[in-house]
Amino acid sequence: MIEALILGIVQGLTEFLPVSSTAHLILFPWFFNWTGELDSLTFDVALHAGTLLALVICFWNDWIELVLRKQKLFMLIILASVPAGIVGILLGDLVEHALRSPLIISVSLIVFGLVMLIAEKMNKTRAVDSITITDALIIGFAQAVALIPGVSRSGITISAGLFRGLEREAAARFSFLLSTPIIAGATLLHARKLLKASADHNMPLFLLGFIAAAFSGFAAIKFLLHFLKKHPLNVFVYYRFGLAVVIIAGIWLKS
Repeated sequence: MIEALILGIVQGLTEFLPVSSTAHLILFPWFFNWTGELDSLTFDVALHAGTLLALVICFWNDWIELVLRKQKLFMLIILASVPAGIVGILLGDLVEHALRSPLIISVSLIVFGLVMLIAEKMNKTRAVDSITITDALIIGFAQAVALIPGVSRSGITISAGLFRGLEREAAARFSFLLSTPIIAGATLLHARKLLKASADHNMPLFLLGFIAAAFSGFAAIKFLLHFLKKHPLNVFVYYRFGLAVVIIAGIWLKS
């Protein structure tokens, strides 16, 4: 239960902070030799359902406004979700099995950390309402790249927004809104796979992970939106570099 609580908190925080949730969910069991249901697709679905709940609670009013008054922005979010949806359906199994090695994660952490540093150099003056079809497609294709462990969905989509001249908070808000249909789709897709499999599961374990991911995810969203009003992404980049060093050291020690 303690391990489930830790992974739930880690998932909620790292899903929205630009440090890669997939990398952390792979690395924690790898570092500490956690196995069993904590290292299963079922538990992963529970954690993602928790972060989805955090998104819905945080942006409930935004979605109502998008549907009722800002249909153009709503359609741009749907359009930007298409690339990641297609890549996830076509290459999801490949990503889940072939790209989850600690070495790939460490390289992704460094490379896309550098991308985040470069993005911070851009002129950032545009608001969310100024997003165009071109902006949406570029950010959408960036989100598709985030299927690679270590990239970070929020990190790459916020960076893409910064490259297009969006203010940090605007880029983060669009990133979070954009992540909602993708996380919902991924959760439903994996949940459908689980319904086809007949197995007994430790429901209290999954429920604890779900609740922990929801609470920590809510806190992470609120924190990052406030943080980016005044501060750049640099601190997260330095964390990514440090984590990559730890991973490489871990690979060396385990070899």
